[in-house]
Amino acid sequence: MNHFSIRHQRFASIIVALAALLLLAPAPSHAAAKIQRLVSPGGIEAWFVQDATVPLIAMEYAFSGGSSQDPADKAGTGNMVAGLLDEGAADLDSKTYHERLDRRAIELSFSSTRDYFRGSLRMLKDNKDEAFDLLQLALTSARFDAADVERIRAQVISGLRRDTTNPSSLASRKFLEVAYGDHPYGRSSYGTLDSVPGIDVADMKAYVGRILAKDTLRISVVGDIDADSLGRLLDKTFGGLPAKANLKPIPDIQAASPPQRAFVPLDVPQTVVTFGGPGIRRHDANFMAGYVVNHILGGGSSSRLYKEVREKRGLAYSISESLLWMERSALFVGNTGTRADRAGETVDAIEKEIRRIAEDGPTQKELDEAKSYLKGSQMLALDTSSKLASALLQYQLDRLPIDYIEKRNALVDAVTLDDAKRVARQLWGQGLLTVIVGRAPQAAAQPAAAPPSAKAN
Repeated sequence: MNHFSIRHQRFASIIVALAALLLLAPAPSHAAAKIQRLVSPGGIEAWFVQDATVPLIAMEYAFSGGSSQDPADKAGTGNMVAGLLDEGAADLDSKTYHERLDRRAIELSFSSTRDYFRGSLRMLKDNKDEAFDLLQLALTSARFDAADVERIRAQVISGLRRDTTNPSSLASRKFLEVAYGDHPYGRSSYGTLDSVPGIDVADMKAYVGRILAKDTLRISVVGDIDADSLGRLLDKTFGGLPAKANLKPIPDIQAASPPQRAFVPLDVPQTVVTFGGPGIRRHDANFMAGYVVNHILGGGSSSRLYKEVREKRGLAYSISESLLWMERSALFVGNTGTRADRAGETVDAIEKEIRRIAEDGPTQKELDEAKSYLKGSQMLALDTSSKLASALLQYQLDRLPIDYIEKRNALVDAVTLDDAKRVARQLWGQGLLTVIVGRAPQAAAQPAAAPPSAKAN
């Protein structure tokens, strides 16, 4: 059974165990919960919400590093580590380790994002001691047994091979190459078919030794546990890690200036278009104005792009666009898929709508509706322990204040129409970086060869 199936089966066990309790419990107001800054006796800090609504504990945590810390010639090292930390530790081989997780319905996972090596732990309250023990073993005593290394490597390589014929994957990868060139942000977090075969156990152990350290650790915990018990478990789990990480410096970078366009040939009936450009860093004074006006342009079925491209012209089933921010840069990125022979028309429609909002900005009505939606949707985005834990971790990584949830709606309300127009010009006034993956224009002119089910209307 592969990693994906094991983890989802384990999470399903938790859901089954909690189902009856959730039906009886009142709906919790997680966003309104009291957030504490907890410091353990050993000095491990966490943002913590005590919530006994259901006997569940959710923890999210991250170390600075991620795929940007992969060796330049061994992209995907962090991703390989993420796949192997729970494949056996100390005297527990992979089979025994997973049996202990499964027996207690413990959900444990790791991932390597661009800037962070992240982890997630979910468990029933009664299983907290074993869950934290297993996590501690994974972080400090991972085995990296040869058979497990090769099995995970084979899974990664299989995924990379599938990506060579996946237009969305090709478009995303090419877009990052165009935006960032040879900067670490221009590389895939999953590695490449050339790099992954060369990653050995020594590389992965070196990565663990450099990245997993207490000085960059950020933790959030939400659930049915008291502060004293949590502090004890945090010390036991993370206290033995090195004090200092050994990170190589990553320079700030501005994404390549638009307009630029790249084409990747692929013989598929559905053409994928990825578009974007330089964005707004999280601590830029204009960030919230950008966040609001970006929702007007590309945020869901009420956005301008959706109405113009999907509803008015029928060029695609869906289209979306969002702001992405990283430690050293920021982007706005959008995606859509369209019938091969209508790709040019789709790109033209996107560019036209981008120019229109850059030149004229939004209307007051659009601004008011966007504010209303963004304020109301916050409560839905934080309506479970897991969602709240994830949000609290992200706020820490973004270096936001602990009372940000309480302040956010006021920040949204403070955005004026002049702010929105100014930031729209800043974001979209230069045009787009555009990547098109699909059939060459001359082939796309013959849509009859495409299977009808693959066409967007």
